Amino acid sequence: MTVLVLGDGRRVALEVADTRQTRRRGLLGRASADGGALLITKCRSVHTLRMRFAIDVAYLDASMRVLRVHTMVPQRIGRVVQRARQVLEADSGAFATWNVSVGDQLHVEP
Repeated sequence: MTVLVLGDGRRVALEVADTRQTRRRGLLGRASADGGALLITKCRSVHTLRMRFAIDVAYLDASMRVLRVHTMVPQRIGRVVQRARQVLEADSGAFATWNVSVGDQLHVEP
């Protein structure tokens, strides 16, 4: 199981979308992120077209430092974040619960 280690050391279940197919699918077709998070590699922008729920989105640089955080409701197209290399998605409200904010350093553990 892959886990995301938050800035305060807390661990969250993590799914990694690192192939063309898994990046394209993302969270589409799901009812939620199931209390965990999805890390989309090689990504600078996301959308919520055809999604059924709002998501928290964190844009991460190459070292997994949080550049920008916001919540996206369904049927929206996000802006491109030029310095972003990955995007972290979770259920709306998860980042507030996890205290994820701009400047946080995140880590992934297998």
